[in-house]
Amino acid sequence: MFTDFGSEGPYLGQMEAVLRINAPSEPVINLLSNAPVENVLSSAHLLAALSQNFPADTVFLTVVDPGVGGERQPIVLRADGRWFVGPDNGLLNSVALHADVVHWWIIEWRPEKLSCSFHGRDLFAPVAARISQKDYSGLSLWDGPDLSGWPADIASIIYIDHYGNALTGWRYNKELDGQIIHLNGQVIHQAETFCDVPEGEPFWYENSCGLVEIAVNKGRASELFNLKVGVGVRF
Repeated sequence: MFTDFGSEGPYLGQMEAVLRINAPSEPVINLLSNAPVENVLSSAHLLAALSQNFPADTVFLTVVDPGVGGERQPIVLRADGRWFVGPDNGLLNSVALHADVVHWWIIEWRPEKLSCSFHGRDLFAPVAARISQKDYSGLSLWDGPDLSGWPADIASIIYIDHYGNALTGWRYNKELDGQIIHLNGQVIHQAETFCDVPEGEPFWYENSCGLVEIAVNKGRASELFNLKVGVGVRF
């Protein structure tokens, strides 16, 4: 499950209940429940980074859906063997853009009762459970969205973790080595990890999921630089 629901409230539990009722033998992992709220662009790049190391046939139930109840389509993506179920609002675009083999479907199936505001529970979760059981009924092949204008990387903060570290939407590559990040009028140098810089010093590095991340050794980058999701960074 990849959502912007937050850890409090009834929403995660209701979705997990549907998964466990309909696919009781399958393990359920809460991959992320605090994706950037209603921020599809940042969430899309975060989903692509977090999902890349899962094995084939993993089913991702993805809900960052500010347009729920509107005209956006419910869709399924199969990207390099992994399945993604969610809204056609851009949330799955980054996953598709970085995959070698991609197939898309529109979800034609509808439950007997479909609320206007909780498609995660009523539509996406049942479909994800069915796919995990190799049941692909109710899906119609689709050409997929136009990805020509979708950015491969975004030079901005897409997530701030529990420690105040700031993940960017820029995937690390060797060409970045030695470059300096300019952020809110300050400069940040590269390091390999936290213990390579003095206590209280900021640095940027390649994080565990391959993104450029800004951190402070025994400090909080989010507070030091007054960061929030959407703030731009420049090399």
